[in-house]
Amino acid sequence: MNLPTEIFDSVVVVHTPDELGADQAEAFRNFVTRLERHNVVVDIDGTESLDSAGLTALIDAQEMLRGIHGDLKISTNNVNNRKVFEMTRLDVHLEIFDSVIDAVRSYH
Repeated sequence: MNLPTEIFDSVVVVHTPDELGADQAEAFRNFVTRLERHNVVVDIDGTESLDSAGLTALIDAQEMLRGIHGDLKISTNNVNNRKVFEMTRLDVHLEIFDSVIDAVRSYH
């Protein structure tokens, strides 16, 4: 898997695919955790389908990044994606920001 990324100093922003589900979860987690930078913002605004496997991949990637002194934060202003995080209570475990800029700034 190769996803679009942007670099802001020590932070890399990863833009997720249209679907983040069982078919993409492992490749997504591997992609995110093998980046040169370990402070990651995942921009999920463009993701229209997010299932339990995709959510698990986000949590797993966060844990792996924290194990190497990094972190994973979410950026989205997509109402449906925010509801998914709220309904699954993952908004308690993942920091979620309205914009990529706010998420990147939270690292500084």
